Amino acid sequence: MKNNIFIVFLILTIGSCGQTKKDNSEKFYKSEVEEFIKNDKMDKIEFWKIIEYSIAKSNNVKSEQEKVIIEKLAIYSPEQIIEFELIFRQLIIDADDFKIMATQKIIEGYVSDDSYLYFRCWLIKKGEKIYTETLKNPDFLAENINQGEKSYFEELMYVATNAFKIKTGKKEEDESFPRDIAIERGLDYDFGAPPTKGIDWKEEDLPKIYPKLWAKFS
Repeated sequence: MKNNIFIVFLILTIGSCGQTKKDNSEKFYKSEVEEFIKNDKMDKIEFWKIIEYSIAKSNNVKSEQEKVIIEKLAIYSPEQIIEFELIFRQLIIDADDFKIMATQKIIEGYVSDDSYLYFRCWLIKKGEKIYTETLKNPDFLAENINQGEKSYFEELMYVATNAFKIKTGKKEEDESFPRDIAIERGLDYDFGAPPTKGIDWKEEDLPKIYPKLWAKFS
């Protein structure tokens, strides 16, 4: 009888410790996500802070991440929202490189004009470190993406527009909107985009150029 009581007590104690650990973990995660201090200047630091916050807050779920970015961006001034769009477009242009195109080819098996643009949006969506390190060496991405993960995030192209509508109350786009101003300033990632950077590649060379990516996705 005493042995049975001891066993029950031991099980309850272990369960209680595990629950406490879980609760503490959830509490820490929650407090970490909720902490967001808005700065008065929209620069790259602030841009990436919003992206990183949206990753944590949404648990990396695309639809939720889009909502979080829009909600957070809408607390800034119209001028700051425009600046966010300018930074975003510059990052898209900076990522227009044959090695990034090769990365998409390996992961998805194909490349098209639209999918390549959405792929670069997705790369930004993954956060500053993944974006920066992948631009240096695409093989870095092999250990930072799950097989089966959808590598596109078209929605990022419209978050500044939607936040601007919320902030200004405007329902129809005009020349004052972030996208129009960005294009006017020469930040066009579509028809007026600068030439793709770097050295073009042949598909048969990709296993040697990016062996880690190829091994994981081929």
